[in-house]
Amino acid sequence: MKISLSTDSLTKVKTDLLALGVRAGQLAKDQGVQQLDKAMGGALLGHAKDEDFKGDAGEVLKVPAGGKVAARWVVLVGLGSGKPSARDAIVVGVRGARAARKHRTLAVAPPIADADGMRAAAEGAVTGAYRYDRYLTGTRKPKGGLTSATVLASGRATKALTSAVAEGKAIGESVNLARDLVNGPPNDVDPPALAEAARVAARASGAKCAVWNKKRIEKENMHLLLAVNRGSSIEPRVAHMIWKPARAKKRVVFVGKGLTFDSGGLCIKPAKSMIDMKCDMAGAATTIGIVAAAAKLKLPIEVHGIIGSTENMNGEDAYRPGDVFPSRDGKTVEIINTDAEGRLVLADVLAYARELDPDYMIDHATLTGACMVALGKWTAGLFSNDKTLDKYYRAAAESVDESYWSMPLTEPLRETLKSDIADLKHTGDSHGGAITAALFLQEFVGRTKWAHCDIAGPAFLDRAHGISPKGGTGFGVATGVAFLKALAAR
Repeated sequence: MKISLSTDSLTKVKTDLLALGVRAGQLAKDQGVQQLDKAMGGALLGHAKDEDFKGDAGEVLKVPAGGKVAARWVVLVGLGSGKPSARDAIVVGVRGARAARKHRTLAVAPPIADADGMRAAAEGAVTGAYRYDRYLTGTRKPKGGLTSATVLASGRATKALTSAVAEGKAIGESVNLARDLVNGPPNDVDPPALAEAARVAARASGAKCAVWNKKRIEKENMHLLLAVNRGSSIEPRVAHMIWKPARAKKRVVFVGKGLTFDSGGLCIKPAKSMIDMKCDMAGAATTIGIVAAAAKLKLPIEVHGIIGSTENMNGEDAYRPGDVFPSRDGKTVEIINTDAEGRLVLADVLAYARELDPDYMIDHATLTGACMVALGKWTAGLFSNDKTLDKYYRAAAESVDESYWSMPLTEPLRETLKSDIADLKHTGDSHGGAITAALFLQEFVGRTKWAHCDIAGPAFLDRAHGISPKGGTGFGVATGVAFLKALAAR
């Protein structure tokens, strides 16, 4: 979708649909609403009164302009109470784009006029227009769809504002890329296809990407990843994306879990739990999106994205509870439950990633149902061995309105990972499952400053929530980019 900046006024911008935000209780006092209502002969406030629109969060009112202004439709987006923020701008962009799905063009008036507002409005327009309709045919294929959007600047169109709109577009496209990968069916998005998607995304954004086949993975001694792969007829892959600017301030490595389908292995999942297991590669999708965005934005940070990808299936050579395998860094691991496969894949990939000597290492994984039990569907668990990293990552998440909650690495629970016959068991007991999973991963990060993001809840939703759509959400991409931008500014 084409995104541009415009200095046209609310009444003169030529578009199918014009979206602007309204704070609760401020409808009649809002200058933009007053301007449009005057031009429309009182019709805007009249419709708002008829529909009892008050500007509460989540409210949307679509009003025909009747030829009184250049836009064909005006959409008022309720923002609730509180001070205007960049979050409001992304909400207006998302809600406006969703209201414009049967139209071609959209104009968004951000509630804040600075670069952050322009960036957020552009990102919202791109992500709000998202639809996954690749497999729909005939009358099921949606008609229409936005082709362009304009972000309105209240003053002069400066270079900074124009750059902010382009940045918002790049971030929004990376979020949508992650959504596409998560929503793709597992017969299409298998490990080789996921690795190829990483390669294509890298090439398109100016980054590089190396892909390892099974033979190379064997050479790299990733025995835990290979153990998970044993029950599948499809070979595993490791993809290593690299964005390396000429002068990099820091090196950050992102690691993603790429289970393109998880049957649970021999400890098979119930049918209801298996139906959405195409989403078990959302951590990999997030990683791909972050690196692609960093490269597009030419951030002065060296950014690596490493994904380990396989299926977890039940073939004749599937790994078993009770098996023992060595890891890449030498620790032996006793298998307890074959449905706890993600941490095995991550263990080998994290061990490789730490060898790159990063300043920070951050992994994303749909790792545990226990984290969803603790935090619900809309919040990710954030585990870190470094308080400063935890602080910075939460601040980045808050700046883009993604929900992370700091979780403890409770040392006494490490006892539950002790094995009688190996260095480690890969699961603990039935309590504190998200914590023991993180503690297991910590065994493979060494002294690297590391954060583990358990995104099992917000990465894939069974219904739309807020500005996140049903299905793949692209959760974590915006936070990762915000973290890198803040790191570059420090």
